Amino acid sequence: MAALLAPLAACSSSGSSSAPDSEGKPSADDRPVTVTVTPEGERAPAGEPVKVTASGGRLTSVTVTDDEGHRLAGKVAADGRSWVSDRKAVPGASYAVTAATRTEGGTAKSTRADFSTAPADKVNKVDWRPGAGATVGVAQPISLVFDNPVKNKAEVEKQLRITTSNDTEGSWGWIRDWSGRDRVDWRPKAYWKPGTKVTLNAELNGTDSGTDGGWFVRDYTTAFTIGARQIVKVDLDSHQLALERDGETVRRIPVSGGTPGGDKRSWRGTAVLMAKEGTINMNSETVGLRDAYDKMVDYSMRLTWSGMYAHAAPWNARYFGNSNQSSGCIGMSDANAAWFYGQVRPGDPFEITGKDTKGVVAPGNGFGAWNLSWSEWQQKSALR
Repeated sequence: MAALLAPLAACSSSGSSSAPDSEGKPSADDRPVTVTVTPEGERAPAGEPVKVTASGGRLTSVTVTDDEGHRLAGKVAADGRSWVSDRKAVPGASYAVTAATRTEGGTAKSTRADFSTAPADKVNKVDWRPGAGATVGVAQPISLVFDNPVKNKAEVEKQLRITTSNDTEGSWGWIRDWSGRDRVDWRPKAYWKPGTKVTLNAELNGTDSGTDGGWFVRDYTTAFTIGARQIVKVDLDSHQLALERDGETVRRIPVSGGTPGGDKRSWRGTAVLMAKEGTINMNSETVGLRDAYDKMVDYSMRLTWSGMYAHAAPWNARYFGNSNQSSGCIGMSDANAAWFYGQVRPGDPFEITGKDTKGVVAPGNGFGAWNLSWSEWQQKSALR
């Protein structure tokens, strides 16, 4: 710890209890305050709050500023003996600490200490959804995918703060993303209420991911709004899709889903519209299907990372409404696809039912967290 001695106090007026003794020394209640600061020195370990303590007097204020002029907030304890920063010291930074003190005899002084932290030997970064300013559907989670492994999941989760305009109940859950990377999603207990305003503040700067993960060296934030309550009901047995808005069916569309009996079957359960990708090239080899197709597809709406889409499929026109004959996607006519594409938005849930499917959409395959019960999802929090 760095120990700082305030300069000797000036002599008090005659009769004061802090008057010097016969040898000219300050009385016991007006001796300099001893201030200690941790961390100390150069290349100190990062990831801990800055702590300032005083003995022989009181702290009246503490200011901690980094080399970019940013201040670390904190509060002096009620007894005036200590101060702790709200945030942690981050890697590769220099800090100046100024402590204002008052002796037992009432003399005010100021002391200063400087320290620096060791730089991060490895940095972890985050990819997050949804983007700032977006309006999304009622099933949209907040999703963070990390470049490197996160071993200290509880420490990371403590830094993630969700605020909503209506106190929506929800929980973080740690899952494995389809890419194989660590990921944490926050989903409400039930679908969002339309109009809810949501803010994520991920105050990760100065947090250690743990072994092989590295340090976070920045904070992340995003804010978005929940749009209309739209739910897409897909019945693969009757080969029909229905768009429901605010509880009313807007339109029914005949569709054709994945071919029964093999790898071309569709997923069931709740998938969430991830993105509207427009006209894209679809190649069967990218999703592990041998009988190759390679074509441009219009009005493509991604539902899973594994390659399930809703899209226009005019080559399958004879099957719409009567048979499942696709390679796993939900196909419809050009006209219906154009209309439907214009109605839905990312975050809208697709509730898919059908007897012959290849299983339920997994939490990490797109936004499949809705296929877990609320209690199952809560258990995926590192803080439970």
